[in-house]
Amino acid sequence: MIFDADHAAEPALSPADLPAEAAVVPADSRGRILAVAYELFSRRGVRDVGVNELIERSGVAKATFYRHFPSKDALVLAFLEQRDQLWTVDSIVGQAKLRGTTPAEQLLAIFDVFGDWFLRDDFEACSFINVLLEMGPAHPLGQASIDYLARIRGHVQALAEQAGLDRPEDFARSWHILMKGSIVSATEGDTQAAKRAQQMASWLIEHHRS
Repeated sequence: MIFDADHAAEPALSPADLPAEAAVVPADSRGRILAVAYELFSRRGVRDVGVNELIERSGVAKATFYRHFPSKDALVLAFLEQRDQLWTVDSIVGQAKLRGTTPAEQLLAIFDVFGDWFLRDDFEACSFINVLLEMGPAHPLGQASIDYLARIRGHVQALAEQAGLDRPEDFARSWHILMKGSIVSATEGDTQAAKRAQQMASWLIEHHRS
């Protein structure tokens, strides 16, 4: 069950520089709901955002909201899916691949992208980590967040394999610790967190070279 600001409980069902798409308000009602959810969930988390606020901000009727999303959990799952595309694929991995010419350079460029993201006034940390900590690993939303975090490691592992690094799965897990740790440090106020992580990342690459 999810507890929110204006419902005692809602039944649970069993997106660095955010891309411009996240800021566009779609014309269709489902798109409007999801756009509002993206903004609120990414900045405030899940529990603090109530269904009434989502409905009001989206400008839809309650019946319309529940027609598209039978529960708040269903909307959070849709948000996590969109976050994976906009944040992980487009903003982080996509931008890193544009900044590096080799797989190793692209891996290191992840922290260049992070450095720009950490300095933004609207830096919102990692939604997958946030939802996992809010809901716990046993909750369906927590498990979904774990799955999306695993996808991030998958992108890193693919680059490690392309770079010819030894033990790419182990490498990806260690690399992901640097990614997650730098996000937490940036949330604490360390504006140099990405540079510190990138230095350790360079050592990690050398450690995994044949």
